Amino acid sequence: MTRPVVGVAGLGAMGGPIASRLAGHGFEVLGLDPHVTLAGVRRVDRLHAADVVLVVVPADDDVTAVVTGLLDPPRPGQVIAICSSVRPSTCASLAARAAGHGVDVLDVALTGGIRGAEGGTLNLLVGGDPAVAARLDDIFEVIASGYHVLGPVGAGQVAKAASNLIHWAEIVAIVESFRLAEAYGVKPAALRAALRQGGTDSRTLRELELMKFTWWAKDIDVAAAMATEVGEPLPVAELSRRLMPTVTVDAVRDLLG
Repeated sequence: MTRPVVGVAGLGAMGGPIASRLAGHGFEVLGLDPHVTLAGVRRVDRLHAADVVLVVVPADDDVTAVVTGLLDPPRPGQVIAICSSVRPSTCASLAARAAGHGVDVLDVALTGGIRGAEGGTLNLLVGGDPAVAARLDDIFEVIASGYHVLGPVGAGQVAKAASNLIHWAEIVAIVESFRLAEAYGVKPAALRAALRQGGTDSRTLRELELMKFTWWAKDIDVAAAMATEVGEPLPVAELSRRLMPTVTVDAVRDLLG
């Protein structure tokens, strides 16, 4: 079976490692990014020649611009996977537009961060037709440890927002608890080792000092906008927004010694 040609729109912190992994595993990869050139990835100005396009750009307006460009003119049978963290309504609207041209859209939210992208261990939260997602199995096997189809287009973004809310709240709670322990003379590094053997163990607890804490404001903004649409309050998210500025790479390094 012939492998699909894969286009990657956005070769930044996440899209770059994903494109490099795919190229390293024998896929023909086309890259759309005016600022980045990667070994093994053919730089192009348009991605219409790609069978599958992974959209890994920063925000809703960027995603809309990329997908609109792909539909002008459309390539029937192409699959567009929106891998950015954006509003579910953005994905659903673009999917409806694309469907009229015979183009399939999935939202494929990425969890696992830069290290997951580099190591091919991302966890993919997918919204859309399971049969369309299955057409991307070979691609997903290279970039992720697994994927989960959770509902119609947009469901992946809902799941990513939920993941983000848990992630940032957990970071704030861990740092707060470590600071309290330190004030009482208990070393945070020793406390973490102890907690890893109990019910509060988590990847966040284990890998806190490896994190960059770069996207919390955007992630919370996206979740807050979603919450406003359905009238659901997010008090813990707002607390995370207020406290995250005190959680920096240097502060965590100092705390853990």
